[in-house]
Amino acid sequence: MSLMLAATIGVVVLALVFDYTNGFHDSANSISTVVATGVLRPRWAVAWAALFNFIAFLFFGTAVANTIGQTVKLGVAGTAVVFSALLGAVTWNYLSWWMGLPTSSSHALIGGLVGAGIAAGGLSAIHWGSVRKAALFMVISPLAGLILAVLLVLMVQGILRVTRSDGSGRPIKGLQLLSSAAVSLGHGTNDAQKTMGVIVALLIANGYLHQSGDKLRIPLWVVLAAHAAIAAGTLSGGWRIVRTLGTRITRLRPADGFAAEASAATALFTSTALGAPVSTTHTVAGAVTGVGVAKGAVRWNTFGAMAVAWVATIPAAAVASAAVYGLVRLPGPVSAISVFAVLAALAAAITAATRRTLRAADLEREISETGRRSAPTATPV
Repeated sequence: MSLMLAATIGVVVLALVFDYTNGFHDSANSISTVVATGVLRPRWAVAWAALFNFIAFLFFGTAVANTIGQTVKLGVAGTAVVFSALLGAVTWNYLSWWMGLPTSSSHALIGGLVGAGIAAGGLSAIHWGSVRKAALFMVISPLAGLILAVLLVLMVQGILRVTRSDGSGRPIKGLQLLSSAAVSLGHGTNDAQKTMGVIVALLIANGYLHQSGDKLRIPLWVVLAAHAAIAAGTLSGGWRIVRTLGTRITRLRPADGFAAEASAATALFTSTALGAPVSTTHTVAGAVTGVGVAKGAVRWNTFGAMAVAWVATIPAAAVASAAVYGLVRLPGPVSAISVFAVLAALAAAITAATRRTLRAADLEREISETGRRSAPTATPV
C-alpha cells in the first residue's frame, strides 16, 4: 500500500469520525422536543432519529455535497488540508458539546475548510461563493424556523381553542412523532452530504476519483458510509444539548413540539433542495425560540449564550484547523510528534468528558422532576 493511499484512507476515516460527532452533537435537533414533551423516552427517541438519519439518502439528492465539496478549490483540497479541516471541526464539536451549546457542525466544517484552505493556498484557494451561501443561510435558517414556528403555534392554538384540547392528546403526539421524523430526514440528508462532499473532494485531489463537469459524482459507498456514520452518532445521544434545546429555552407541550419540528423540517427540506448547507441546529433552535415567542415565554439568556456560540463557530474552527495545518507542515518527525500529541490530547479530553457526561437516565429524571414543578418564570417578550 502506498503512503498516499494509506493517508487517504486515514483521512476518509477521520471524515466519518466527524460525521459520527455530527450525529452525536446534533441528535438533539430532532429528538429534543419529543423527549422534553414526554412523547418518547430518550433511548427510543435516538433510535427513531437514527433510523430516519440513515434512510434520508433514499429521498434526496447530493446538491449540498456539491456545494461543500467545492468550498476549497479541488487542486488545493489534498490530504493535509482536509485532515486539518476535519480535526479543527471535530475539536470544536466536542468543546461546544461539553459546554452544552447547540452550535453548528456544518459551520464548524466550513470554518475548518476555510482555515486550512487559506493556510495552504491563501485567500484564492477558497470558493467564496460557497462560503457566502453558508453565511447567508446562517442567518436565514434560524430566522425562517422562528417565523414559521410563530405562525404555526398561533394556528395550532386557534385549533386547540376551537376543539377545547390542551395540546397533549394522542393525535398531537402522533403528529409530533411524524414531525420529528421529518426533522431527522432533513438532518440526515443535509449533514451527511457535507461529509460526502469532503470525502469526494479529497478523492479527486488525490487522483482516486475523476470529476465530470461542474458537479461532483458521489459514489454509492460514500453515500452509505456517511449516512451510517451519522446514524451511529445519533444513537449515542447528545443529552446535554437535548436538555438545552428541549427544556432551557422555553417549556414545551406536544403541540408546541409539533409546531417547532414541522417549521424546522420545512426550512430544512427547502434549503436542501436549493443545495444550501444550512445548520440544522440553528434551524431547530430558531423554531423552538419561535414557539416561546408565540407563547410570550423565552429564556433569552439561554438564547443569547447560543447566539454567541453560533457566531464564534466559523472563526474558532478556522483558527483551529489553520493551527493543525501549521503542525502538519512542520519538518517530518516534528510534524508527526506534534500531530500525535494533539490527537492524544483530544482523545484524553473526550474520554474524560464522556465519563462525566449527562446520561439518558439523568435526563429522564430531570424532565420528570421539572414536570412536577411549576414552570419557571420566563422573561416576557
